[in-house]
Amino acid sequence: MTDRIDRDAALDRLEQLIETVEADPMAVPVREIWVYGDLALGLDPIDRLDIYLKKDIRLRGDDEAAEAYYTKHGIKGVGQSVSAEWAETFPEYVRANDNGHAAPEKCLAAHLLGDDEPIHLEVCNASFDENVTQRLRGALARENYEQILDPRGVCLWVDGQWDDDLFDKLRGGKLPFPTFAGALEQLGVDSDTASEAAQTVSRYRTEQTGPTVRGDVI
Repeated sequence: MTDRIDRDAALDRLEQLIETVEADPMAVPVREIWVYGDLALGLDPIDRLDIYLKKDIRLRGDDEAAEAYYTKHGIKGVGQSVSAEWAETFPEYVRANDNGHAAPEKCLAAHLLGDDEPIHLEVCNASFDENVTQRLRGALARENYEQILDPRGVCLWVDGQWDDDLFDKLRGGKLPFPTFAGALEQLGVDSDTASEAAQTVSRYRTEQTGPTVRGDVI
């Protein structure tokens, strides 16, 4: 992989992303921001910057606004799954899924990530720890280990509040974490499966380039 990123630059980029979430309206409200993987482990340089966003699911939609946006732009769900006001302010970041429906995770990624940055964005309505457990359970059941979410993460921002102590520890590389396999074993995975899963995730990550995003609903 050639697009590695210096640790200090990754930390600065992470802070910039959080500041953007604070300053700009978002496609959907963002509640928590986590960092996990290479940056949390203190590596320098890192292969990819892994960021996790917990966001709200919009339950109250504006059917009239959605219909008007669809008529004009051909994308469904603006005013329902994502904010119509946000789409009006940032039309360049509106993204749809394969069914032509506005996709919150893709909209957030378009807003927050550059075109060629080695950043992976995970977006879910559940907190990091809950999604780690859900993803692990499903991946083990299907033996689809590349879908495992690295459990070694830290929450840096919640509803506008920064955890300055954790940021300091993150900058100093002072957060103690086990190996990936060790972290899986702590979650109850047997050692052989944990080792195989860790190797699978490592291989999968090396294949990823540029910005990537995944959205989950729990």
